[in-house]
This record gives sequence, C-alpha cells and structure tokens, in this order.
Amino acid sequence: MGRYTGPVIRLHRREGTNLGLKGRRATDEKYDERLTQPPGMHGRGHQKLSNYGLQLREKQKLKRIYGMMENQFRVFFRRAAKKKGVTGETLIQLLESRLDNVVYRLLFSTTRREARQMVNHGLITVNGKPVDIPSYSIQVGDVIGVRQKEKTIKRVEASLEKWQDLQVPEWLELDRKKLVGKVLREPTKADAQLPVEESQIVELFSK
Repeated sequence: MGRYTGPVIRLHRREGTNLGLKGRRATDEKYDERLTQPPGMHGRGHQKLSNYGLQLREKQKLKRIYGMMENQFRVFFRRAAKKKGVTGETLIQLLESRLDNVVYRLLFSTTRREARQMVNHGLITVNGKPVDIPSYSIQVGDVIGVRQKEKTIKRVEASLEKWQDLQVPEWLELDRKKLVGKVLREPTKADAQLPVEESQIVELFSK
C-alpha cells in the first residue's frame, strides 16, 4: 500500500486535531470547527473509542505527522525500545532526528512532505555530502546544507523569507545567509511539541 495522497484535512478530521500536514499556517475558526467532525457523512455518529481504539489513534497521529508507513514506524519503535530511557520519549527523539524532519525544522520547507521530496531528490547535504534518504538519522554536530543549484537555493530562500519571523528549535542552529543548519544537541519530547500521548503508543505495542 502506497502513501496517502488524498486531502490532508480528512486526516486532520480523522484524528480530531491539526497534524500540521498543510504546513505552518494559521487556521481559522471554520477550519478548527471542521477538525472536530470525523470524516464521512456519518462522522458525527461515531461511537466512543475503547482503550485499544484510543491507543491506535495516537499511533496513527504520530505516523501521519512524520509521514511514515506502518512497517517503517515499527522499525523506529523497536529501535527506541532497545535504547535506555523512556521508550515513548526516545521514539519521538528518533523521529525528530530524521533528516526530512530536520530539514522541515530548519525552515527549508513548508511541510515535512516537501522536505522529504527535497531529500529524495538529492537537494540536501549532510556534512557537505548529498544524502537522499529521508529517514537518515542526524547526529549532534552534523551540518545540514543545500545543494548549490539555483532552483534549490531560490526555493529554500523563499521558504526562509516566508517564515522569517519564526525561530528554529533550540536544538538546532540556522545560518540564514549561508543556508546551513547545525545540530547542537539531541531533540527532546518538549522540543517536538506534538499533540500525541506517546505512552498510549507504548502500551499498544506492549500487548
């Protein structure tokens, strides 16, 4: 099964919250109101979810925020479970450290989907070398840059201009003139600021 290519608001409504799939933009009251209505003509009549249903929805939220398929998500969860610390928080740290997410956090793109496309097309470099794997894990000290192509540079400059009032997360450093970002430390759950209860996901996979 391929990636979802339909209207993203349907996914927002399915999860009852803004997952940020349309990028960084202020939503109006009408849009926010629609998020409270599940998709489909019978959305309002949906029954109350069981504990399993609630856990499943939290997993779906996290998957959709990062644009991942089920098998890939399970790989990241198993990796998090093997590490020391709180599994749910470690999972978020691993997902935040994906190259496509870092490109998004550095304001080089408007959405994670666009960032993933940029990485796939070889437009992003890590420590001076092109990397075309969106799930590539960024490490502390890594330098993320943009390939020196006119179209790519203009694309990134336009994004930075659009979001000039925004700051990158504290775990990253951005040089807007050189179009270069650096990883200062590992990201945390607090840095991610996600509308997800990761403990529910851990319980789901523990069954």
